Amino acid sequence: DLDSMVSAMAFAYFLAASKAAFIPVLNIPRLDFPLRTESTFFLKQQHLPESFLVFRDEIDLVALHQAGLLSLTLVDHHVLPSRDAVLEEAVLEVMDHRPLERERSPPCRVTAEPVGSCATLVAERFLQGPPETLDGLTAALLHGAIVLDCVNMAPAAGKVTPKDARCVSLLESKFPSLAPRNVLFEALQKAKFDVSGLTTEQMLRKDLKALSGTGTAIALSAVYLDLQTFLRRPGLEQELSSFCQERSFDALLAMAISFGEGGEPFRQLAVYSQAAELRAAVCRTLERSCDPHLRLSPLESPFAALCAYDQGNAAASRKKVLPVVKDFLREWDRRDPACAAMQPEAAGQSHEPRLQPGGAVSGGPEREATPKDPAKPSPHPGDDLADDDAPLPPTPMNSLVDECPLDRGLPKLSVEAVFEKFNRITAAPSCTDGSPEKK
Repeated sequence: DLDSMVSAMAFAYFLAASKAAFIPVLNIPRLDFPLRTESTFFLKQQHLPESFLVFRDEIDLVALHQAGLLSLTLVDHHVLPSRDAVLEEAVLEVMDHRPLERERSPPCRVTAEPVGSCATLVAERFLQGPPETLDGLTAALLHGAIVLDCVNMAPAAGKVTPKDARCVSLLESKFPSLAPRNVLFEALQKAKFDVSGLTTEQMLRKDLKALSGTGTAIALSAVYLDLQTFLRRPGLEQELSSFCQERSFDALLAMAISFGEGGEPFRQLAVYSQAAELRAAVCRTLERSCDPHLRLSPLESPFAALCAYDQGNAAASRKKVLPVVKDFLREWDRRDPACAAMQPEAAGQSHEPRLQPGGAVSGGPEREATPKDPAKPSPHPGDDLADDDAPLPPTPMNSLVDECPLDRGLPKLSVEAVFEKFNRITAAPSCTDGSPEKK
């Protein structure tokens, strides 16, 4: 997303003040970048060509590591997927705005704070350093990412923290020509929510996270559309079924978000699964959740395999719902194995949402539920991720879904090409406030 992209670009520039070359690598294939509509829009707005960017399928990190040339800094996530375990020893710094799923030992430097945007932590590093390290272009990138992630700094959205607000104010005071918040937010929000040209599959992949337990995988997709409009898409039921089957997802939570005339967020939720028992259990868990309390109100559903809700608590974002789903998967895995079989629902059978107090399913020994890489379904229980809101971004069906390109060799980007790419990035002229060129 925009926060990840800007954090990587800006922090690489900050670290490049040292003698080493730091390259921002976007953890998606280049083919997937058009799905990040707010990111493509913002780059164009800042006059930064996409050709300046390096994507994961364009650089062989393993080869660089084996050559002793790699040091990794993780931004906006803090745990590598299992297929990248060989790169763990190359991780020298982590910067994330989510609770840590695992501890890292020195010399790895860890910055983890529950702020609204990872770009806030990057901006703070700039603001604590010499004034000349921050130019107008970098400030504009950071400013845009923070304003978008923190929903225009509106407390009602439940995202902004005092540190986010302080960093934005400092950026605006140092660079008075930065775009006004309202204008910037409306433009980025419009670009982010522009899904008019996307298929259902692309909409679900656009902002996808996934969690897996012992043998159950649940996807959570942010859908930038009101739920009723989404549910009226032609052929949706078959597309939902195909989306889950092709990626080995047992259930899908479509978390719809739209905005009222006053800009206030409005959230809705749909739970889809062909497994009636699983769907009913997920619905009960969400209905009974107290932290956060979602305040769900059932809506009429066009499909037996889907339950729909209005979500009264607009501050309960997907980031806050993820721990609820994690806990559910732990409890689901603890059930009696004899009762754990999930069968598709018979025709005409329906499990309507029930709003009632109660507890969670419990049973045998607990197993940690961890995020699953949505790019590559995991056939083995241990082959998953351990980061709550930042697994590797989704990838197209013809790349990481069936297998990892590392298994068959990535397109090689030589060390010389890396340095050339870096020089092109740092040579890009600043387009904000007439600031000097990056050196």
